[in-house]
Amino acid sequence: MSFETIYGQKQAKRILQNSLRNGTLSHAYIFSGPTGTGRKKMARTLVKAAFCLELADDCCDRCLECRRVEHGNHPDVHWIEPDGNSIKIEQIRALQKNLAYRSKQAGMKFYILNEADRMTVQAANSLLKLLEEPNSGIVAILITENGQALLPTIRSRAQWISFVPMAPEEMIPVLLAEGHAEELVRAAVHLAAGLDAARELVQAKWFAEIRNVMIQLAKESQDSLPSALLTVQNKIMKSEAANNLPAMLDLWLLWYKDLLYVAAGREDRVVFTDELDWLKKHAFIRGKSEWIFCMEQIVELQKRLRFHVNAQLGLEHLVIRLQKACL
Repeated sequence: MSFETIYGQKQAKRILQNSLRNGTLSHAYIFSGPTGTGRKKMARTLVKAAFCLELADDCCDRCLECRRVEHGNHPDVHWIEPDGNSIKIEQIRALQKNLAYRSKQAGMKFYILNEADRMTVQAANSLLKLLEEPNSGIVAILITENGQALLPTIRSRAQWISFVPMAPEEMIPVLLAEGHAEELVRAAVHLAAGLDAARELVQAKWFAEIRNVMIQLAKESQDSLPSALLTVQNKIMKSEAANNLPAMLDLWLLWYKDLLYVAAGREDRVVFTDELDWLKKHAFIRGKSEWIFCMEQIVELQKRLRFHVNAQLGLEHLVIRLQKACL
């Protein structure tokens, strides 16, 4: 793994590699962006590059230092993950103790906090002391999905590196070249923020299953209410699909977007290309405003599910409202 093998994130790579070349690494970074955009890969690559014995602004993945970082046994690299639901003050205190010792070799030390926004208030205040009085040669990397959730005092003492979602058009050719099924790839890249997350989706058995059941339910919701209600009860709520309901609803939104694209003559934007014949046959049965109404109903259920509404009742009511919209 090197900077060259990380897809996307050109600005983040440029900033970090320039700092490596010029010997101007910051004492603290915040890697902020959606899950799947390569934040952890970038952090590991930065650490390897800093220790690499062969390259000045990247990692060779061959030398002893690179291999130690990659295998998680480098004495001057400390990874901290949440202990249960949070990063606790005891973890930060243990980190402070480790950082007090001299580095073993290169005079540098790194500590990486994954899901840093899950620090307790006590842990965050303890970390702040490290950032307020940075020691030369110690670099902090705080990985978070939402950097704004960190204390303002922590944000002000670290360099912000933004990780942006990759465009679906960038991910599709890479995943297709790896041999993944096109129908899964085209759906996954619209649900994932980055290549790693999209790859994980297309390789998950549940994703293919939930895509199929969503297509069945979407068609039945338009044509046959009794069949749609049975699908909710038997193929969703009594199966693993119930655990992945958010993804199914996201796919359902893409389905209605496809109907709008076909109605607008933009078949090149369709995600469910394997269902194009059905979409073309039904896209003009209803007006665009009715398809938009259907999307609004799905978004409303997504909001209600966040407040722990009964999932089966919510889905059944959604199917009924969608059926009425098609009458």
